[in-house]
Amino acid sequence: MDHKSKLRQIALGALVALGAAQGVFAQALPNSAASAAVVPQDATTSALPATTPAESGQTTALTPDEAKQSAAGNVAELQQLIRGTDLTELRTTYNGSYGASLLYNAKEMTYYVALFQQKTFWRVIKTDDDTRAELIYKDFVRQTVQLSEVEIRRIRLAAQKAFTERMIALSQDRANRLQADLEVAHQQQTLVNSQQQQTQAEATALAQQKAQAQSELRAAQKQVQDLQRQLDSGLPTMAR
Repeated sequence: MDHKSKLRQIALGALVALGAAQGVFAQALPNSAASAAVVPQDATTSALPATTPAESGQTTALTPDEAKQSAAGNVAELQQLIRGTDLTELRTTYNGSYGASLLYNAKEMTYYVALFQQKTFWRVIKTDDDTRAELIYKDFVRQTVQLSEVEIRRIRLAAQKAFTERMIALSQDRANRLQADLEVAHQQQTLVNSQQQQTQAEATALAQQKAQAQSELRAAQKQVQDLQRQLDSGLPTMAR
């Protein structure tokens, strides 16, 4: 083999090696075309109840990679990471028992966006795109607002019902006390009326007795005067 043939073989081998390296590097990077594509959310991979746009508004669509990751066990992966020290909580929003969190794995430069209820992860999306992570987080926050509306309304109605029942109990207690006071007043009024009647009867009897006594007094005084005149009859009188 001449010198030129050897050079051509060496150049061809270098090109083959370079192409293989580029293929490996391309596989290691996220699929940029898939990450940029916006497709409707696949209902088979969604952990959320199916809703229409009119019911829940425009939802941030997941890329095929994100949908595949979500179905492949991001919840379990995030739960495992939480037990360690690699995750940093960037944002968390609560609405009722629902919440959304944005977490960051600095070691892998990866974001986890979680939707949860009562501390239990409901849905987790993993991405290395910070802008994408923020968009999904905002969408999850919006969903927590909508999901918690009925719950918050129930809490308020329950509080209003309890308050109303407490006011009813207080009013009933007040009415019972007023009724008891009224019954005491009626009893006392009846007693007073009876005492008044008795006192009036006694006063009438005493008036009659007084009149009788005065009549007897006048008769006795007249008798005394008559007896005194009889006794003084025939006796000299004093000159005036």
